[in-house]
Amino acid sequence: MGLLAGKTAVVTGAAGGIGRGVARELAREGAAVLVSDLETAAPGGEETVGLIEAEGGTAVFTPCDVTSARDCAALVDAALARFGRLDCAVNNAGIAVHKRLADVTEEEYDRVLDVNLKGVFLGMRAQIPAMVERGGGAIVNIASVAGMQAVPLISPYTASKHGIIGLTRNAAVEYGEAGVRVNAVCPNAIRTPLMDASPPEFVAELIRPQAIKRVGEPEEVGFAVAYLCSDRAAFVTGAALPVDGGYAA
Repeated sequence: MGLLAGKTAVVTGAAGGIGRGVARELAREGAAVLVSDLETAAPGGEETVGLIEAEGGTAVFTPCDVTSARDCAALVDAALARFGRLDCAVNNAGIAVHKRLADVTEEEYDRVLDVNLKGVFLGMRAQIPAMVERGGGAIVNIASVAGMQAVPLISPYTASKHGIIGLTRNAAVEYGEAGVRVNAVCPNAIRTPLMDASPPEFVAELIRPQAIKRVGEPEEVGFAVAYLCSDRAAFVTGAALPVDGGYAA
């Protein structure tokens, strides 16, 4: 029996990277997982499902654009229709732009904030009522060490991740009495397509202050998310948990 046996979960941005690692770990702990990503990322999403099923888990792919309120509501409806309940939700989808602040276009800024921050807002707005109706649940938002301090060259991303932590704390306070716990995890350098596409000097600068001098693995973020989604974290809400190799320290 895993930590999440009998539970169901939705994970956005799960066609690869941290989302895939989280989805696989939740499934290993016994959750049935609704894997979600953009329609254009469906092959990656189906691959995530295949990896989960190969390990004996239960998963299904449903496309969702997290910037669409309609898609976010439909994703919750799909989880309820497929599994009959929604116990856990992981809002992970995110993008970044690597530029100095004055070089960022308005369109680039808007796109990062729409996906990273508005996407979390729309996700929680759809997920919370379903959880309240059945007496509780757990939401984990994927923030970043960039939500806790400045990280040069990614200003829109930093702004969005600070906002995610703020939304997380507010939702935790507003819905704690209804049995809904809301937490965030704050990774640093994790081996993902987004990190692989980053300038090498940017990645090196992220790792330099860490106590553990390596890039983290997506599954290592998944370990923290699985705990926060489980009943073992029943007294944990409103937290922003670093999963960063000691970067913040």
